[in-house]
Amino acid sequence: MSVYVDPLFAAVLQGAQARRHGTRWCHMFADSIDELHAMADRIGLKRAWFQDDARLPHYDLVPSKRALAVRCGAVEVSRRDVGARVRAGVVIGGPLGHRARSGRAAAQDSPRFRPR
Repeated sequence: MSVYVDPLFAAVLQGAQARRHGTRWCHMFADSIDELHAMADRIGLKRAWFQDDARLPHYDLVPSKRALAVRCGAVEVSRRDVGARVRAGVVIGGPLGHRARSGRAAAQDSPRFRPR
């Protein structure tokens, strides 16, 4: 099992939020919710920042937290890899994932999802 981070991208933020957090972000996601939260704890993220997205449960990371996650063992993947994972229905936790997804076959080892 692994924790993954995608590349940084320019987020559309304005005002105080942009000044406080910057405008470059990425996503951190994992093969299991427990593993994702464990990494979040390790790098100092609050549980309240968890984004329970049905397609890809994740945390948003600023550049410094992304670098820390990579130093702590997160695997860097491309945006294409993330998209392939979502399209293949590979969700956290295996075939039924974090939540059941009707009509989608999910496989932990999707041939379209290959970490770098």
